[in-house]
Amino acid sequence: MADFDYDLLVIGAGPAGEAAAMAATKSDLSVGVVDVQSELGGNCTHKGTIPSKALRHVVKQVINFRKQPEMLCTNSFNNITYPAALQAAKSIIPRKVAMHKAYFMRNRISVHSGLAHFVTPNSVVVEYDNSPSDTITAKNILIATGSRPYRPTNIDFTHPRVYDSDTILEMAHTPRTLVIYGAGVIGCEYASIFSGLGVKVDLINNRDSLLSFLDTEITDALSYHLRNKGVLVRHGEDFDFLDATDEMITVHLKSGKRIKADAFLWCNGRTGNTDSLMLGSAGLEANGRGQVDVDDEYRTAQPTIYAAGDVIGWPSLASASYDQGRAVVDSIVGGDVRKVTDAPTGIYTLPEISSVGKTEAELTAAKVPYEVGRAFFKDTARAQISGDEVGMLKILFHLDTQEILGIHCFGAEAAEIVHIGQAIMNQEGKANNIDYFTNTTFNYPTMAEAYRVAALNGLNRLRRQ
Repeated sequence: MADFDYDLLVIGAGPAGEAAAMAATKSDLSVGVVDVQSELGGNCTHKGTIPSKALRHVVKQVINFRKQPEMLCTNSFNNITYPAALQAAKSIIPRKVAMHKAYFMRNRISVHSGLAHFVTPNSVVVEYDNSPSDTITAKNILIATGSRPYRPTNIDFTHPRVYDSDTILEMAHTPRTLVIYGAGVIGCEYASIFSGLGVKVDLINNRDSLLSFLDTEITDALSYHLRNKGVLVRHGEDFDFLDATDEMITVHLKSGKRIKADAFLWCNGRTGNTDSLMLGSAGLEANGRGQVDVDDEYRTAQPTIYAAGDVIGWPSLASASYDQGRAVVDSIVGGDVRKVTDAPTGIYTLPEISSVGKTEAELTAAKVPYEVGRAFFKDTARAQISGDEVGMLKILFHLDTQEILGIHCFGAEAAEIVHIGQAIMNQEGKANNIDYFTNTTFNYPTMAEAYRVAALNGLNRLRRQ
């Protein structure tokens, strides 16, 4: 039997890779990790979730201070620049890197800081900047290299006025006007962030509505609040070409429209980081978006090679990636493998959105009889105290059994309080009944109290029938 350097070699130190490495070492497997960045955390920490959500938090604080000028001793919050907000947001990154480093050191996991590519299904070469390359062998290999923004070839991303969702985190000025192409999750989040700083934003959507995978009532609310902040949302538009000069950019759409602005942000799709892996040497290939296909145990076409995280595509959430990484180790050690299909959606617009379960459109299409319970935040004491009165909690439940079918939330702390509904939905039998919320005492005043209000609202609808 071959002698391997590791039981598991993880390529990529983001959420999926780190979770797999930690789970594997707890299962007494020898583990090595290869990451192209010199500091741990992956793109999630350095270019994606952490810096963008920290930036969003800074902007939210600015908005809150502007709403309460009597609390200010200075008007500096009225003039905050994008670079200043970005600098404040990035202060969290060194703390996150130190935390990740401590995890790896505590678990004695070997880290190779270099660029990996396959030689065989069980071996990779790791190339370093200032030293000879290594060949590393492993019984099992996990591809967890994440993703990056998709860049069409007809856009010059080296131009100083042109950005993608990675390079926007390096922008050193505050544009007066900004065009964002792509109204998916990332595009909507950045539209909220920049409009919160007073930038005039054109958000170009190549579909008929925003975030069509969400509940329609929630997306309608998002559309309203984006427009209320000055974002011009243009639906059903396709990109043609970009004209960028030293003075401005002009976005040409296939409809014939020409939109001028100070800067352009491309947010239309992502690509898996597989182009440098030489997958062919391992008998694998990626699809047109650089993603790797896996089965229900996150195993690729090669039985000893797994893939998890953004590199496999949907749902492309850090939360799901952590669970996928652990599931890979369950497969390796012969345990029960959980395929992650029930991750809640968390969208960090201003206000934020979160949901889990079925939407009204899905239930209607499936002819499931359901009822709706709503609680508007403006009617809750905690929201009135905090000033976060925009938003609502919505519970969808079965008309006959009262089983909870979906939770949809728009407003402050949505991504936090959705987990209460998620926990009850996942109970078995009658334990996932909407009566839980009317028979449970919630702290007062809290945002979570909205569950009781929404449940009573829904049950009152039943009594009127």
